[in-house]
Amino acid sequence: MSLPLSDKIALVTGASRGIGRASALALAKAGAHVVAVARTEGGLTELDDEIRAATGKPATLVPLDIADGDALDGLGLALHQRFGRLDVLVHAAAILGPMTPVSHLEPKHWDRVVAVNLTATYRLIRTTEPLLRASEAGRAIFLTTGRVAQPKAFWGPYGITKAGMEHMVRTWADELEQTKVRAVLLSPGPMRTRMRAEAMPGEDPQTLPDPSEIGPLVVDLAGKADLGLPHASVVFDRSKAAATHASA
Repeated sequence: MSLPLSDKIALVTGASRGIGRASALALAKAGAHVVAVARTEGGLTELDDEIRAATGKPATLVPLDIADGDALDGLGLALHQRFGRLDVLVHAAAILGPMTPVSHLEPKHWDRVVAVNLTATYRLIRTTEPLLRASEAGRAIFLTTGRVAQPKAFWGPYGITKAGMEHMVRTWADELEQTKVRAVLLSPGPMRTRMRAEAMPGEDPQTLPDPSEIGPLVVDLAGKADLGLPHASVVFDRSKAAATHASA
């Protein structure tokens, strides 16, 4: 049976857990060769074991801190030398930051959230654009949040940096309108992730979708013929996803 992403090269950040891990596994099962990036080497190894068990093929594991711009530059060079292109980018790496009033935020914590959630996005775009342009139809998927449109007390560092990321992605997508590269902003909503548990410790995680439920949507966006421009985010809808999966 033909796989929808057969022979595609897919780079996934934040791949050791949560939505990044679920996306990497879904892309691998759809036929893509996954280049998995995360700080946690043990988590990457576990992901590789799962991908091998599901597909019989290994992933490429890249343990690095997404805030290390020089390391991202090196990753872009390594991808160019090994594959010559990048077909799919899923940027899921992010941190919540302290849940505190903006005026109480320590500068070192602010700098870290900006480095991971915003500056790393710029460095990732910078290093992967030539690779995505070399693909027949490069697709870049960036995970965002409803906090951009609905700011809430104590969520400042996360919401602010994600708002900046959205603006960056929309600007970049507009610049690439005449190319075959397309970008999309994907808002997963509340999911059963470690970040959600940090933000909402009193919430019952069993009431939330498992990250694996968003996998089919990521695969669909990665292979979509025409994504258009990201004027609005694609919002994951659990009920629609379940209905689509049941009818497939």
